[in-house]
Amino acid sequence: MSKMWELGPDDKRNTFVVRTYLPNFLLPMHYTSQMNRAPHSPTQPAGLSNQNYNSVEAKLQISLRAKVVEDLLLPGADLWAAYTQRSLWQLWDSGDSSPFRSTDYQPEMIYVVPVPEKFGTLPLGWNLRMLQLGFAHQSNGQSDPLSRSWNRITLGAGFEHGDFSLMIRDNQRVHIQSKDDNPDLTDYIGRGEINMAWSPGVSTMNLTWRTNFKSLSRGSLQLDWTYPVFADQPTGLRWYVQLFHGFGETLLDYNHRQTSLGLGLTLFQF
Repeated sequence: MSKMWELGPDDKRNTFVVRTYLPNFLLPMHYTSQMNRAPHSPTQPAGLSNQNYNSVEAKLQISLRAKVVEDLLLPGADLWAAYTQRSLWQLWDSGDSSPFRSTDYQPEMIYVVPVPEKFGTLPLGWNLRMLQLGFAHQSNGQSDPLSRSWNRITLGAGFEHGDFSLMIRDNQRVHIQSKDDNPDLTDYIGRGEINMAWSPGVSTMNLTWRTNFKSLSRGSLQLDWTYPVFADQPTGLRWYVQLFHGFGETLLDYNHRQTSLGLGLTLFQF
């Protein structure tokens, strides 16, 4: 966490230098157990059904960030800008010219406050490393009836223990425009998010649980695993496996339950 978010004086690497944020990957083999062929919401009728969509498609994500202000308001606290784009691509549907089935766009601002060691020491060897306050907009850029979007304020805390790190976030939805394409979105995908990362040697594993704190039948679980393609280059190209179960793999699928498995590569991390 210290290296990724530049929490200490020796970690600072200046402003307006682009870094990776969330994982950047290409999964050319991405299988879903139940394709959402007629997306709908309480305020939007079902979209045109495409029965030709394949259950096997490609999934890709690009996610970048840059620090825009250093030492803002509090000692060592920084303001970051980030952008993430995630797509589901019908790569193997040549009959329909391999269309992009869904793309989500997410710009956000993140204010990161490091916690001094003397205040962050916790029982059982855990340490509170940082606090986060952020604002994010997420939308799929489509017209009605497939338009989906939401805005949120995020409050988070990051913890570490040896090879483990834990990030806990609460997302409070903010209504800006009067029209709501998905008024029940948080009922399905949840407000809370818990991410645990484990780095035992050269492999990495992440488990993300999203929940609405009301029903275990809603929300989602996602498991991500990576391993170097070349043993002597652990920071280079890596194999990537992603397993997802629940609601909201994309905004278009926010109220659609599915299980998916993706196999591919992480493209770059820096």
